Formats: sequence, structure tokens, C-alpha cells
Amino acid sequence: MQWNFSVKQKVISCQLLLCFGLLSFWQFASGTLIDPFWVSRPTDIAHYITDWVFQGDFWHHFKFTMAATFIGFTAGGITGFFTGLILGRAEFWARVLDPFLVAINGIPRVALAPLFVVWFGIGLMPKIVLVFTLVFFVIFYNTYSGVRSVESHYLDLARVMGANDRVMFRKVILPAAMPYIFLGIKLSIPYALIGAIIGEFVASSAGLGWKIQVETSLYNTTGTMAGLIVLMTIVMVMNWGLDHMERHLLAWRPRQKTLGAEI
Repeated sequence: MQWNFSVKQKVISCQLLLCFGLLSFWQFASGTLIDPFWVSRPTDIAHYITDWVFQGDFWHHFKFTMAATFIGFTAGGITGFFTGLILGRAEFWARVLDPFLVAINGIPRVALAPLFVVWFGIGLMPKIVLVFTLVFFVIFYNTYSGVRSVESHYLDLARVMGANDRVMFRKVILPAAMPYIFLGIKLSIPYALIGAIIGEFVASSAGLGWKIQVETSLYNTTGTMAGLIVLMTIVMVMNWGLDHMERHLLAWRPRQKTLGAEI
């Protein structure tokens, strides 16, 4: 029997084999090459996550972290998107504000986290603000770059065809900038979750970051690594959803080719 695999099927198969191989080596190494106290076994981590989800307080911490992530990501994304659109079309004000934006973006967010706690307390708000500051600049600079990347002859052609500013923005500028915008959203997803976790590390009474910190203080590497696996899974699921959305919204783009074949 002849098996015909597409490039996509081959990629998925290789990914599954690689994942299985890494997990198998990890399972073997923990307890054989490395003390399980330092690096817990995958089976122990899976058992911990199962008990945590079905019998523990997982959903309480999950909802707290995701609330800060979602609110901060949405606020930062919308604000960064519109700011990038406006300054991308207003070159004078972009030049005026550029040094101020660079200076603010140059401040380490970790250094701001304790200050946000002083200003807003240990509740949800400082995490939201921290996520906002991380997401805003990523999406702003990508949106700004996307708007500025539109070639002038496309704009000239649209004007010759009678397009006004509104039509030109909707039909030419925004579609050309969308790949940049989606790239900014993809890049900002991990930053949003990182911001929420950093805020919980600094001062919090709930959240996945708080849970990881507690398990680390108890030298429970199984619980710590379980929290890290959960965070990694959340980012992967969010990226998968964004990829699915991108394929539908940007269906007009030519198909990308990988290894000489369409995916």
C-alpha cells in the first residue's frame, strides 16, 4: 500500500515524533541521570496537573491570571493599534513623539512592577497595567511599520482611480498593514502572559504566577514545572487561535510555500 503524505502531514508527524522523543528522554533522564528533586518526571508533572485541575484550585488561579492578561492585552492592543494607525499617517507628529516613545519603551517593565503595586495595590489592576505597557509598544510599532510600509505608487494609483482618503485607508493601507499587525499580536501574546506573571511574582494573592512562586519556595519542582507547562500550553492555544483567525481574515494573500510545496 502506498502512503501519500502532504507536507503539512509530514511536519505534524515530525513534530509528534520529536515531542515523543524529548519526553521519553526526559522521563529516562529524571531519576537516572538527574535527581528528580531538581528535574521532575513528565509522568509526575502530568499527574500533578490532573489533580490540580480536577481536585485543586487551578481554575481560581487560571481565571485570575487570564483576566489580567485578557484585559491588559485588549486595552494595550486596541490603544497600540489606533496609535500606530494615527502616527503612521501623521509623519510630523510621529517625529515629534518618537524620542518620548523610545524613552518610555526603554524602561524595564520589571522595574515598573513594584511601582504599580504601590500605586494600584496587590489586586488585579497592577497586573493589567503591566500587561498594557508590554503589549502597547509591540502592537504600536508593528502597526506603525505596516502603515509606513505601503508603497507610494499604490497610493498614487488609488488616487488616480478616484479613491478618497477613507476608501484609500480601507482598501489599500489597512490591508497592506494587516500582516504586520497580526505579527505584532502574535509577538505580544507571550509578553501579555509574562506581564501578568511578573505582576503576580511581585505582589499577589492568586494567579498562576503566584502558584508557581509558592511551589518554588517549597522546593516543589513538580508543581513549579507543572505551572510552567500550563503557561506554555496557554500561549500555544492562543497562538493557534490567532493563526486560525489570520488564515480567514487574510485569505486574499497568496499561499506560502514551504519546502517547495504549498501548506
